[in-house]
Amino acid sequence: MDEAGEREFVPDTFEEYFRARRDSVRRTAFLLCGDWHRADDHAQAAFVALHRHWRRIRDRGALDAWMRRTLVRAVVDESRRPWRRERFTPEPAHASSVPSDSDAVATRHVLVDGLRSVPPRQRAVLVLRFLDGLDVAATATALGCSEGTVKSQTAHGLAALRTVLGDALDDLRPAG
Repeated sequence: MDEAGEREFVPDTFEEYFRARRDSVRRTAFLLCGDWHRADDHAQAAFVALHRHWRRIRDRGALDAWMRRTLVRAVVDESRRPWRRERFTPEPAHASSVPSDSDAVATRHVLVDGLRSVPPRQRAVLVLRFLDGLDVAATATALGCSEGTVKSQTAHGLAALRTVLGDALDDLRPAG
């Protein structure tokens, strides 16, 4: 059981787990890489790896952590490949590309554009910590690094995000 007293989701079959988690895994992959097509590829690769190891995984309650770690490693490893190196130059935000009818959509665009300019390892830490809601220890486990590394990468990632977003950072803060 988790802190809210709800029972943790523990699937009996791979298909059950896939149906329950595919959208969440895909969304996390998008936030990590910033491209829906690459996110689909990373999510698919992570699910294929899970399917390959399904019978050997004893703790079905740890499936989400296993998938997160597999997904983050895939995205970070891909960013290290010479033909896939990202350039960390911020792209200017165009007012015409942000829909004016929804503040939530505008906020999401601003955040995703900002995350694209943050280096992959720092982006992974920010996504896991603040968008997936993991604490420092769980993030360190997912990334296979120390808690100190998570803390420093969080600080550097937030500083990079603040630099890129500038005045747009105020748009991300809740009103009130």
